[in-house]
Amino acid sequence: MPESSPESVWPPVASLVPHQGPMCLLDHVINADEHHIVAAVTPSSGDLFAGTRGIAVQVALEWMAQASAAWSTLQPREGGTPRQGMLLGARRFEANTDYLSFDCPLEVRVSVDTVADSGLGTFEGVLYRSGDTPEHDWLARATLSVLQTPDDA
Repeated sequence: MPESSPESVWPPVASLVPHQGPMCLLDHVINADEHHIVAAVTPSSGDLFAGTRGIAVQVALEWMAQASAAWSTLQPREGGTPRQGMLLGARRFEANTDYLSFDCPLEVRVSVDTVADSGLGTFEGVLYRSGDTPEHDWLARATLSVLQTPDDA
């Protein structure tokens, strides 16, 4: 994937996902192409899913799902309009921590496995501390199964 681009190059995340307000969990898109997206998120104590020890690592699944939704909206076939979708499941979820620290910038990296005309898709998601690039230095990872609903649903 090409080097990260300034966030001003990409539309605001709220315009790329069907989530609004406190459920729009990602901060901004760092980079995207036809097979990948990288999004930024910095957990804070004011976040919807904040606990006393930080953000539970399972929230990374929703970050990955929202990144996949943002990726889909950025594809030319979608015309820049977010569509409703559902996270159907996650396989092989692994985490190297139980909680994610507040004020620690993170990167959500999602790669496309498959996207069918039916709206069914699978994505590989990996969560890193911002700036960490070694493959072995991930915080959480999973394979997501998603369904994007038809426009008329």
